Amino acid sequence: MSKAIAVGEKHLILGFKAVGFEIVPLEDSSKLMQELVNLSTDPEIGLVLVTESIAGENPKAIEEFRQRCPAVLTIIPTHEGSKHISFQEMRKAAERSVGIDILGKDKT
Repeated sequence: MSKAIAVGEKHLILGFKAVGFEIVPLEDSSKLMQELVNLSTDPEIGLVLVTESIAGENPKAIEEFRQRCPAVLTIIPTHEGSKHISFQEMRKAAERSVGIDILGKDKT
């Protein structure tokens, strides 16, 4: 069975523990790269959720994880407000796949 992991500020990810996720609490984005490198070595991980506030400060760590690991990594918005990073990533992926921007411009 694949593991699901939530990474981010403890107060924002604690609820995921109740539905079976393992949590990796971080106080700031400076430790994100090291934590994602550690997670990328675990072949049982199938899903990683990273809070948008942490991911937005260290996009290189996200990119590095995706290159190293076949697990799905998704950036999740929080109640603190969204910067629409997830939508922008989805739009870029769709554009790479289809060849045109089918989702349109971000209206933020």
